[in-house]
Amino acid sequence: MNSAEPAIVLIGPMGSGKTSIGRRVAKATGLHFVDTDKVIVREHGPIPAIFAEHGETQFRTWEREAVAEAIAGGGVISLGGGAVIAPETRALLQGVPVVLLTVSPEAVAARIAGDARPLLQGEEDPVQRWTRIFAERRALYEEVADVHFDTSRVPMSRVAEQVVEWMRGRA
Repeated sequence: MNSAEPAIVLIGPMGSGKTSIGRRVAKATGLHFVDTDKVIVREHGPIPAIFAEHGETQFRTWEREAVAEAIAGGGVISLGGGAVIAPETRALLQGVPVVLLTVSPEAVAARIAGDARPLLQGEEDPVQRWTRIFAERRALYEEVADVHFDTSRVPMSRVAEQVVEWMRGRA
């Protein structure tokens, strides 16, 4: 990886399109793409298994390490929905362009249907649980974000174009 490559970070709740938009932004800009959740899976195994075997605390530790490494390497970086929980991770985002992607509960319902994400498991309806988790994290997302795009009713390709336009406007 080329550490001279600029970094841009995509954050937001589960199902907001961070990975799919991140891939498109990377392709449009010629930067490489890193999904920190995929890095964790590659190095430590499936996220549901990590939560079951090691707990959320260990997952968050590995997540902070993956975020730090990704930012150091530059490129378009998609963070897991809960990455901003850790103050250390939020500190890593200082001075790096951060894009907040959001989505409405109505739009996310179809995106998370049948999803195996550990934080959506349990008795509570997945969309209600998603809504509660997003409400708990929203202030943290907004604290570190430089710009915000809602992906609810806009094609992912258009949101990616908007992110690229925003990036070019910063240059």
